[in-house]
Amino acid sequence: MNKKVIWLIIGLMSVALIGVAGMQLKWVLDTLKANEAQFDSHVFDALNTVVEKLEYQESLEAMRQIDSGWARDFYEQDLKKRIESGELQVSLKVSDEHVDHPGHVHLTKQQLLEYTISANSCNCSKCTKEKADRLSQYVSYTAGLDMTPITERVDLKKLDGYLRQQFQDLGIKTPFRYGVFDNNKNSFVIADGKYVVEDKLSQTTLTGYKNLYNSDFRVNMFHGDTKSPGMLMVYFPLKNSFIWQTVIKTLVGSIFFMSIILFCFAYTISVIFRQKKLSEMKNDFINNMTHEFKTPIATISLASDSIASPRVINSPEKIKRFTNIIRQENKRMNNQVEKVLQMARIDSQDFTMNMGEVNLHDIISKAVGYISLQVEKKDGTVTADLKATQPVIKGDMTHIANVINNLLDNANKYSPDKPEISIATRNVNGGVEVIVSDKGIGMSKEARKHIFEKFYRVHTGNLHDVKGFGLGLSYVKVIMDAHKGKVDVKSELGKGSSFVLFFPANGVS
Repeated sequence: MNKKVIWLIIGLMSVALIGVAGMQLKWVLDTLKANEAQFDSHVFDALNTVVEKLEYQESLEAMRQIDSGWARDFYEQDLKKRIESGELQVSLKVSDEHVDHPGHVHLTKQQLLEYTISANSCNCSKCTKEKADRLSQYVSYTAGLDMTPITERVDLKKLDGYLRQQFQDLGIKTPFRYGVFDNNKNSFVIADGKYVVEDKLSQTTLTGYKNLYNSDFRVNMFHGDTKSPGMLMVYFPLKNSFIWQTVIKTLVGSIFFMSIILFCFAYTISVIFRQKKLSEMKNDFINNMTHEFKTPIATISLASDSIASPRVINSPEKIKRFTNIIRQENKRMNNQVEKVLQMARIDSQDFTMNMGEVNLHDIISKAVGYISLQVEKKDGTVTADLKATQPVIKGDMTHIANVINNLLDNANKYSPDKPEISIATRNVNGGVEVIVSDKGIGMSKEARKHIFEKFYRVHTGNLHDVKGFGLGLSYVKVIMDAHKGKVDVKSELGKGSSFVLFFPANGVS
């Protein structure tokens, strides 16, 4: 797939994800605003209902006082005074008896009503004034409430019960503080179900009840009074948390599913790039394999044609020479095919190891002898420093020999001018270390991350004589893992590389 197309897809998917995330965020914020507005509305509804209930209870109490006989006693006393003074002559039947002495008058409710009507039927100025005075006395109880302290007009238990019941009914299940603010005293007189000890303004409002005093949730009390004596205020310390709880499940769900989408998106992009890179490496592998096979095939073809030549066919020495060339090139192709087949078997987990005691020094000595011939052609040197006192391990001799040969072959390939290769052994805690070093072209930090990947090859710039399929080091890693060992690399660009192999003393488990 074209790189531009990949980046275009990434860009479109990124814009889509950002758009979806933005819409989800806006929806959550809008929901929060709506829930907050609903919360505020419910709180004010609850406060108004509580205030109405308190006022209703006060009205009921006033009616109870009046109905208990207060008004009746007032009119009876007024009637007695007026009869005794001779101002009014009445003859009323009370309990089927006539009252002879005005001081013993006792009126029924019906008689009191009749008297009230007759006594108020006169419209002269004198009677009007008297009726006004009596009416003033009649309503003195309720009128006196304006002067009564607000603390005496509010029942603490009822106030607390009304608030909690209203909040519960409206679904407001979060801690709250409340108080009654006296407008005349300019301070709180009731707070959280208790009376507040009178103190200075700064102490009772700003210090002890600052949050409550600054709360927006407040309503006037006793609207029937000439001037409202106070306010009922409520403060919710955990208001924001309570409102967030209404959307937290939806928010967590949105984040969870968005995370899944982001993960899948990132994973998909990673797979696309990995597949693209793998495709490029496979193309390189095919090109390298073609080159690796083309050269020996051409050499074999040329040698075969030379043998058929009349000048060569009669010369046993020349025939022997060309025959050796054909044999060597054929062996070279077989080795390359074997490497590919080896990696195929390893990938399919279809390979076995013949475990036994392996002397690393013996394998290294043979490998050094083999590579020396190639290094000496380039005027290079190979040195061995075998210091391990216990070089015998458990392992597969063939695979271990291939690992050592691969590392020495790489050291030679990537040391273009007079290679200086060294191989050393030493005993370490738990096993043996084998270090293969060179002073070749080295590797960058980025290359070191990928050298053990299949088909990966270090770029060599204008150097085109480095042959191979990019399978050697991946094979080394697989074999070391199979032996429960480790492989590490230390390299610096332009200064060479060192590969460190660790073989456990007991081999594989």
